Amino acid sequence: MKPYLVIFVSVLLAEMGDKTQLATLLFATDATLNRWGVLAGAAAALLVSTVVAVAIGTWAAAWIPARQLHLTAALGFIAIGAWMLFRAS
Repeated sequence: MKPYLVIFVSVLLAEMGDKTQLATLLFATDATLNRWGVLAGAAAALLVSTVVAVAIGTWAAAWIPARQLHLTAALGFIAIGAWMLFRAS
C-alpha cells in the first residue's frame, strides 16, 4: 500500500498550483458554468492524461531499462529547474 500512497502524494503535490489547476480554478469562477461540470471535466482530463502516461510508461519499461528511464527523468527535471532559475534571474 505504501507505493500507492507515495504515488498519490507525488501527483497531488505536482498538480498543486500548476497551470492546469489554475485553469480549472478560473473555469470554476464562471457563474454560467455548473461547478459539478467543471469538476467532472477536470477529473476526466486528469484521468485520460494519467491513462496515457501509464500506457506510455508500460510500453517504455518493456524497451528501456528502469534505471535509464529514472536517470533520464531526473536529468530532465534538473534541466527544467536550472532553466527556470536562470530565467528568473
